[in-house]
Amino acid sequence: MKSQNNIETIGDKIKQLRNKQELTQDELARKADLPYTTLTKIESNVITKPTIQTVMKIAKGLDITVDDLMK
Repeated sequence: MKSQNNIETIGDKIKQLRNKQELTQDELARKADLPYTTLTKIESNVITKPTIQTVMKIAKGLDITVDDLMK
């Protein structure tokens, strides 16, 4: 899902990478040491600007670099 101005959001990217790794939201939340609700809010674009700490945890949970996540 693209946001209003047709730009892929960080939430879209996380969801795409998570699905590619066949992880559930719950599994990724546990691997990233984040509350499940935080991850779902980011993926559904309720939170569009997560903190760098959160982004780092998600990247670690996906076993990728923050750079790869931000591309």
